Formats: sequence, structure tokens, C-alpha cells
Amino acid sequence: MKLSFVGTAVAAGLLVIAGQSFAADGKAVYDATCAACHGTGAAGAPKLGDKAAWGPRIAQGNAALNAAALKGKGVMPAKGGNSGLSDADVTAAVAYMVGASK
Repeated sequence: MKLSFVGTAVAAGLLVIAGQSFAADGKAVYDATCAACHGTGAAGAPKLGDKAAWGPRIAQGNAALNAAALKGKGVMPAKGGNSGLSDADVTAAVAYMVGASK
């Protein structure tokens, strides 16, 4: 099976496999990787659904949020510490957390 990434598809959180696109499952990525901190507030992570904590972060824009999640910020490691995640997985998880925290 041939894997290829298309610039706009990756930015939208899509993976292109053999000519077909599949949306990365942001909730599944969140549940498996992000919830340990963003579900509990560990190490100061903004908790999922906490509008007051997420508001200023959301105001910075998706590019800043995605960059922080992909590269790490403060005590949060790159890709939440799961280097096996694709960029599309991470941006899908960010989109899920933003949507649940507006």
C-alpha cells in the first residue's frame, strides 16, 4: 500500500492512502495520548472543555496551537510524547480539543 501526504490534506488532518482520504480521528488520538494531561490538568495543561483556559490559546489561532502540539511547548513534549503520531493525527487531536473547548 502506497502512502502519500498531500499538503492541504495534511493541514486539514487527512491522510491519503492509495488515492483515498481518511480523516484522522482526533478523539481517538486525544483519548490515547492527550487525555493523560489534558483530561486531568496535569502539569498545568488546559483541561478539555475548560473555556477559560482554552480561550486565550484558541485566540492565538490554529497554526500556533498546531505548532505547539507538534513541536512541544513548556513541559508538553512534541506530539504529546508519542513520536509515532503523524502530523495529521496531532492536528486532528488539536482540532478535537479546540472544538470541545470553545
